[in-house]
Amino acid sequence: MVSGRGVVRPVAALLLAGTLLSGCQSLIEQSYEPTISPSSNPQIVEEVQKNDPRAQMGAREHPRIVASYGGEYKDAKTERLVARITGALTAVSENPNQSYRITILNSPAINAFALPGGYLYVTRGLLALANDASEVAAVLSHEMAHVTANHGIERQKKEEAEVIASRVVAEVLSSNIAGKQALARGKLRLAAFSRNQELQADVIGVRMLGEAGYDPYAAARFLDSMAGYARFTAVDPEADQSLDFLSSHPNAPQRVELARLHARAFGAEGTVGDRGRDYYLAGIDGLLYGDAPEEGYVRGQTFLHGKLGIRFDVPEGFQIDNKADAVLATGPGDVAIRFDGVADSKGQDLVNYISSGWVTGLRPETIRPVSINGLPGATARAAADRWEFDVTVVRIDNQIYRFLTAVPTGSKALEPTAAILRNSFRKLTAEEAASLKPLRVRVVTARPGDTIASLSARMMGTERKLDLFRLINAMTATSTVKPGDKFKIITE
Repeated sequence: MVSGRGVVRPVAALLLAGTLLSGCQSLIEQSYEPTISPSSNPQIVEEVQKNDPRAQMGAREHPRIVASYGGEYKDAKTERLVARITGALTAVSENPNQSYRITILNSPAINAFALPGGYLYVTRGLLALANDASEVAAVLSHEMAHVTANHGIERQKKEEAEVIASRVVAEVLSSNIAGKQALARGKLRLAAFSRNQELQADVIGVRMLGEAGYDPYAAARFLDSMAGYARFTAVDPEADQSLDFLSSHPNAPQRVELARLHARAFGAEGTVGDRGRDYYLAGIDGLLYGDAPEEGYVRGQTFLHGKLGIRFDVPEGFQIDNKADAVLATGPGDVAIRFDGVADSKGQDLVNYISSGWVTGLRPETIRPVSINGLPGATARAAADRWEFDVTVVRIDNQIYRFLTAVPTGSKALEPTAAILRNSFRKLTAEEAASLKPLRVRVVTARPGDTIASLSARMMGTERKLDLFRLINAMTATSTVKPGDKFKIITE
């Protein structure tokens, strides 16, 4: 989350929007070492695609896609790794004349998608979850299949229904959010596909994996990992998962079984294809994990931002989602929180600010000034549709920070939740700010005496160290550690 962004939007709506923006989340990966030599007469992508209307469509959306995912992730080692995988797949593509642009997005989200014209995207979060090159190849071959099958063009012709989240936003806040809504519509239109299209891309993708020399069973493996990640990040693992990032795809068990079925055409599992694990792990060693430093840090139930010099806590049982334009958190009972900041060089009175028209449904009689750990602030209540809101603002120098807590009408959780936010918000000390470091993926080699417990104890940034260690290393309940085995851990 960074400061000086646009207006606050209801958190419940944002949670829906965040899911809908996820686009096509492929669950596949790759490996394979290409033996193709560089061309003696290379052609740049712009020249190859200059007369392709599909590429022009992708080019229009590309800047907005990149901006909405925190920009491009720049790391030469990781970029070479992803380019190596993409190049191997291009050689066996359904359309070998199709050129591709592969972009690593600087986002911890687990996502990959494609736009018309060969624009491919994969997040660093997905790269951190994958365990070998064949899994990433599975993701990219699936997305390349969408491109070659012109699924993006077909999707553009269909009108998306307006989601209720957008209506809630419009009713609660009167500020101009057209830019973000346009971005949402663009990503939905060009990056979301029907179930039949997803299954078609799965079939093509598995074929490409096998023909490129990768392990064709990687697609099924990574689908399992993606489903495990969805359960891990769910606030309530037993709750309805209809809003998670797999919601726009056929159910995971169906896709896993179909992926394995198509992979069998290449041979028995474990006997065919290259996984490319060693060079893959070398390529992601040191990969940024979780939030980028400029967006702040999530540590358990706490959000900290070194540059802004602030911190606050959310209640136990809440899941924090640090977006580029805001910090969101969701908890039991459909309770949701949004936090962001705006610049204020005029130093306006906070009581006047909170009633200045950026919140509709505001109840003027509830506005009151407050002191939040020695900082000037103000609070108010608002209501719209089936939601009740607590609005809290606090000033630090020329910046106004804003909390919006949303609960279903009649919920008793509004004041207790808002109180935790207010009481925990404070300025960081200089020592606290200086001590903050980003988390990274580190590849370690097991030594004699190492166990799952000892390795997972080295994990940072989560209270569920053992669960996350098993998840990012695709380990089951019966997996063991042997000296010489390589594992990913998350640490500074």
